[in-house]
Amino acid sequence: MSRGWHNWDPRYLKLAYLALGVGAVAYPFLANTYWIDVANFFGIYVLLGLSLNIIVGYVGLFNLGQAAFYAVGAYSTAILNTAFHIPVLWLLPLSGLLAALMGYLISRPILHLRGDYLCIVTIGFGEIMRITLNNNPFGLTGGPNGIMGIARPEILGFRLFQPHHYYYFIWLIVLLTVIALKRLENSRIGRAWHYIREDELAAAAMGIDVNRMKLLAFMLGAGLAGVAGNIYATKMTVIAPESFSFWESVVMFTIVVLGGPGSIPGVVVGTLCMVVLPELFREFAKARMLVFGLAMILMMIFRPEGLWPARRYREEIRSAKEELPAGQKPETLSGA
Repeated sequence: MSRGWHNWDPRYLKLAYLALGVGAVAYPFLANTYWIDVANFFGIYVLLGLSLNIIVGYVGLFNLGQAAFYAVGAYSTAILNTAFHIPVLWLLPLSGLLAALMGYLISRPILHLRGDYLCIVTIGFGEIMRITLNNNPFGLTGGPNGIMGIARPEILGFRLFQPHHYYYFIWLIVLLTVIALKRLENSRIGRAWHYIREDELAAAAMGIDVNRMKLLAFMLGAGLAGVAGNIYATKMTVIAPESFSFWESVVMFTIVVLGGPGSIPGVVVGTLCMVVLPELFREFAKARMLVFGLAMILMMIFRPEGLWPARRYREEIRSAKEELPAGQKPETLSGA
């Protein structure tokens, strides 16, 4: 039986991580401006995928309104910066907190819903947010034209304005987020989320406060999406409601399901498929929806656990294969 990457000799793993790190640092010196920008948006969507992975992958809650929290982070940054001239770097944590607060206000009354019902409610919330931004409440959001003139971030007096500046800034935040989420996975909270995802009733019987854990996941996922919104707003310096449509939520959900719910490497692989590959095949852009739909159908049929499943899922499959007679395939053990 083949061994997973996590079972490799630690020396080889360290060499692989070192090679990956060196390649990431050297990338801006080897690529042109266009592909550096692609890598920047790749990093932003990795953050968005990780934010939704907390809700969908860790806890198993269907959410198709994640773009609304993305919009909260972007618009709070844009409004506070253009109206009050607050430095956008100071607004990075604030945009996350405001999005987390919105996540609390939205999720608190709907946590009792499950499956398709929760999914429909989150779709409705996302559309309400988009329509509200288009209607320009109190003259704050700029309506369909959006907000322009958002400042660039400054670090110790150095303004980030070149694509390679943003490249290091974005991927540093991605790295810190991955480290934090990895530690969270192995914490008491992460284990509680896993139990809730597998069997909510059993988790409650074990003494886990299910509603509190779900609420925490929603808030953390929304907060991380808000941080991604801040980065996007400062990267583009102009935002509009069309950037936070239902399609954005679909892309985030597809990233999580395609890569593997609950898997951090899966999110990176899913983002690679959804963000980078379309850039390589731009001549087929008109057929993108068809290709994505077909890919999702094939994934659900032949590999429902995702391209890079979470470790717990791989262990379940490996255990099932060992218990079954030779030649018999195990059935799907758990869903997204």
